[in-house]
Amino acid sequence: MNAWSVFKRMPIVVSFACIATVMMLLISEGAYWQSVKRLDALVAMGGIQTGIQDLQQNLLNAESDQRGYLLTGRAEYLQPYNTAIQKIGNAIEDLDRHYAGDSGAMALMAPLHALTTAKLADLSTTIGLYDQGQGDAAKALMLTHMGKAKMDAIRALTAELLVHETRKVEASKVNLYRTLMTGRIGMAVLSAISLLALFLYLRQTFALKRTQEQQQDLMQIDHDRLEIVVAQRTAQLTELTHHLQTAREDERNRLARNLHDELGALLTSAKLDAARIKSRLAGTAPEALERLAHLVDALNSSIALGRRIIEDLRPSTLSNLGLVPTLEILAREFAERSGLQTHCTLEPAQLDATAELMIYRLMQEAITNISKYAKARHVWLSLTTVDGLVQASVRDDGIGFDTTVPPRSAYGLVGMRYRVEAEGGTLRVESTPGRGTLIQVTLPPAEASQPAPL
Repeated sequence: MNAWSVFKRMPIVVSFACIATVMMLLISEGAYWQSVKRLDALVAMGGIQTGIQDLQQNLLNAESDQRGYLLTGRAEYLQPYNTAIQKIGNAIEDLDRHYAGDSGAMALMAPLHALTTAKLADLSTTIGLYDQGQGDAAKALMLTHMGKAKMDAIRALTAELLVHETRKVEASKVNLYRTLMTGRIGMAVLSAISLLALFLYLRQTFALKRTQEQQQDLMQIDHDRLEIVVAQRTAQLTELTHHLQTAREDERNRLARNLHDELGALLTSAKLDAARIKSRLAGTAPEALERLAHLVDALNSSIALGRRIIEDLRPSTLSNLGLVPTLEILAREFAERSGLQTHCTLEPAQLDATAELMIYRLMQEAITNISKYAKARHVWLSLTTVDGLVQASVRDDGIGFDTTVPPRSAYGLVGMRYRVEAEGGTLRVESTPGRGTLIQVTLPPAEASQPAPL
């Protein structure tokens, strides 16, 4: 199943899924970049707060180093003093750059610039006076309260800047929380949409599965109904085949009896009459005697033909001698007529009369087909009992056929199969082109043998 077939089957679900996926991606990316921006701003604000504190601390450090130099006159105080002055200048530049677009902060930066510059000027002036040898003047200037007032004013301005920066940090935090909450709500909404799409998909899938199961149930019901119909039709065909076969054998029996009783009696009577006439004409009419001899030969041939027809219609040996001798006679006569080598493995089997007649007819039909189509040289007839079941088979080494290809006419095999099934048995046909054919019948034994009807 491709994507297009899925979309055509469930367009709403697929649309929901696609929209939810795109929206989740947009909200996730938007929340990410907004959060990154807010965090960068918070980091910068934290750096500015540190810078404001460093500015104030460096002013105190510069003033402390200036006092130490003036009081002791030791030059090692000048190095940290100069470092503090440089850091103060860098801090002022960072604050100016950071507050370039902030009018409220720039209003505080202007006096801070002035006071810082004045404070640094005072520090530089006192150091300059001390270096010129006016130490008392420098100390007197240092002890005035002007420097303290400027420092207090600077502390006040830096405190206001810290308050201003703290407000900005709080506002940025609020914006960050709002961004995260927006992303959270958006993801929750889209998750709900995804769950809805999944619910719709599962519902439609279950509905489709239910429909398929219903269709399968209907198909199974139809299949079962057809199997019942086929079984009924098969049973009817089996019964019909058995009925037709029984009617056919009954008709053959009746015809054989009529031929034996009526035609046989007529031919025998005619032969006796011809013999009487021949005895009365003995030595008087040679030409008539010759005609009578020819008539007697014709009557003898007719009687023999009648006997063969009667035997074909209903073999008397089957009733008088049993199945094994009848099959031996059938095989011997077939070998004499066809010239094929016939091999028999025949054992007495416990079968009823109808089953014996069925086996006889099946083997009779099988060897007739072998003589017509198989082009065989050897034929094997078998009648044995295996595992309590009677097995009868006819096998040849002829050209065979492909059992997977439907033959042009399969009525012979179909008729055999129905006749065997009518007796409660099974028919197996095995054949391979060039390797001959095997026809095997398996029958349940009868409890007691019954004589075949005349």
